[in-house]
Amino acid sequence: MTADELKKITTDALDTLAALLDEGQSDQLTALLKTMARFPKYSWHNVALIASQRPTATRVAGFQTWRTMGRCVRKGEKGIAILAPIVGRREAESASDNARTILGFRAAYVFDVEQTDGEPLPEPREASGDPGAKTASLKAAILARGIALESVDDLGGALGTSSGGRIRLLTRLSPAMEFTTLVHEYAHELLHHADDRPASRDTRELEAEAVAFVVGGAVGLNTSDASRDYICLYRGDREALAQSLTRVQQTASAILRAIEGDASLAPPG
Repeated sequence: MTADELKKITTDALDTLAALLDEGQSDQLTALLKTMARFPKYSWHNVALIASQRPTATRVAGFQTWRTMGRCVRKGEKGIAILAPIVGRREAESASDNARTILGFRAAYVFDVEQTDGEPLPEPREASGDPGAKTASLKAAILARGIALESVDDLGGALGTSSGGRIRLLTRLSPAMEFTTLVHEYAHELLHHADDRPASRDTRELEAEAVAFVVGGAVGLNTSDASRDYICLYRGDREALAQSLTRVQQTASAILRAIEGDASLAPPG
């Protein structure tokens, strides 16, 4: 499969998704975000490619990567085509410039764990209602960015608020709700207090709740019910949807990396 054919798949998937959302149908977006939660390091384009070719995939890697993990791809298994960057050299602008740039994309192939045999892998996280120490890590990541955290007894019906440099959170929330509300408000802090934020409040809420959906799912929480109402709000054009999906993926991935303590991969800004 060529890179152009793969790009057409993602274009068609985006067109279909936008049409369904315009009709008030959010199941396909929910499914895409669930796949994004399983593969937070992949762009939303590659998430869409994985979902379209193997919706049941839970863990993917390249042929050689599986071998290093003591597993082999079974003979005759069909790979999942994704887009991989073609990196080349460019003219250096300074002595410290590494002179590398992305020249384009090519088709690459990964395989789901169910297509392999070999050494057992650690069992995947079971869904639960408690993120455990992840909440403390999330709070530390938020504070490290100079954002104040405050617990209050009443927010006028809201669970949390973001006011640009300060997050207020309702007290006595369940562990799962505390975590996902913190992610939601942190996403607002990262995405929605600059001049380039989406003009639509509905879009801003979708992006923040979608980030919470992806991050919550990635740490083992069942967030589908809590996120469904927000996901139904989206009514945008194709370009706006693509921009939102990119922002959601990048922000969720960065928050997850920050929670894991990788400062070099902390959220941008």
